Amino acid sequence: MNPRMAQVISLVVIASVSHAQEKKLSKDEIVDRYLKNGAWYYPMYSQDWQRKIDEGLKLDSTIAYLWQQKGMAMLKFMKYQEGMKCLNKAVKFDPEKWLEYRAFMNCIYVKDYVAAIRDFEQCKKMSPLKYVMDHSYNFYLSVCYIQLNQLGKAEELLEVEANKNKGPHGEDYNNYLTYFYLAIARLEQNRPEEAIIDFDKALHIYSHFSDAKYYKATALQKLWKIEDAKKLFDEAKADFDAGYTINDTNANYERYPYQVNWKGR
Repeated sequence: MNPRMAQVISLVVIASVSHAQEKKLSKDEIVDRYLKNGAWYYPMYSQDWQRKIDEGLKLDSTIAYLWQQKGMAMLKFMKYQEGMKCLNKAVKFDPEKWLEYRAFMNCIYVKDYVAAIRDFEQCKKMSPLKYVMDHSYNFYLSVCYIQLNQLGKAEELLEVEANKNKGPHGEDYNNYLTYFYLAIARLEQNRPEEAIIDFDKALHIYSHFSDAKYYKATALQKLWKIEDAKKLFDEAKADFDAGYTINDTNANYERYPYQVNWKGR
């Protein structure tokens, strides 16, 4: 055998042994190598992020966390269809961990409210009192129902949500968005007086909340309090210009339902 042929055979053997050794990696070792010490070293939107995760999935395509991280990056770059394909894989391989995440993404990112309701209802059967992304399952269900114009259902869920987070001595542990969407549900049913009460509760928690001021001003207009409404519209715009809007982390990537688009006003 000539030296050149021997060298080629040697390289093939080494590559085969190396590949065989990689196949023996545990799921945790694959995550460490290709995600934590791989994809995470690159920007989320880069092809390198996707490439490193794909390398890990070649070794074990059943690792739900890799599918979730692959899909999450796509969804934050508005590649909704491709991102959801990945999240579907994550749910397939670990539904207890990733079903609620897919439900959240369907609600806030993809805007597939029927799918989000289906997922959240399944989540409630598995663990009814859990939260995802700082809010309860019922909170997101109510947002879905508002977006589907099923306002009575949304209002009912949000009233329960608001009441369950009250302390025995009058303490209020609600997130400001609970009152905001409760007010929206009432405003959309043409009950501006009740809506104003809940917008004020949201503003008591988050005093510069521009979106609540905007819709409260809309409610004041409905009550023909025109000067008060104009003053509040101006305040809302000033607060928005100062950066005060919905401040959930994911609002950095995706506009939430009823978050005011001032460029379109």
